[in-house]
Amino acid sequence: MTSHVHLIFRSIEKQNPELLLGDYKRFTSRSIIKAIQENPRESRKEFLLDYFKKEAQKTSNTSNFQFWRHDNKPIELWSNEVIQQKIEYIHNNPVEEGFVFRPEDYKYSSATDYAGSKGLLDGVCVFQYFKL
Repeated sequence: MTSHVHLIFRSIEKQNPELLLGDYKRFTSRSIIKAIQENPRESRKEFLLDYFKKEAQKTSNTSNFQFWRHDNKPIELWSNEVIQQKIEYIHNNPVEEGFVFRPEDYKYSSATDYAGSKGLLDGVCVFQYFKL
């Protein structure tokens, strides 16, 4: 989505989900900031970097750039039915927002994979990996 991300993930080695999410946010924010800084064709470079710097100044635990919000809205997925429900919600989000007519048409969605085609990433089908 343009303003947020939905993730379904599982720790397969009994790692703390909060720590995994923190690692994900650190890695992706650094990668995105670096991509913005190093891309000579990024027309919004100054605006974006200035915005992320100003956001970092509002918090005591961020020194350079603030990309992600500090809060999350985790939901424990405790059954196959709940997992399927959340996957369908995530896939239909771009349709509800009016970005696409069909979930599998949204470029950044795993709905493409669930519809039998190849999406941008490998290994995104939850039921495929966990035999749910």
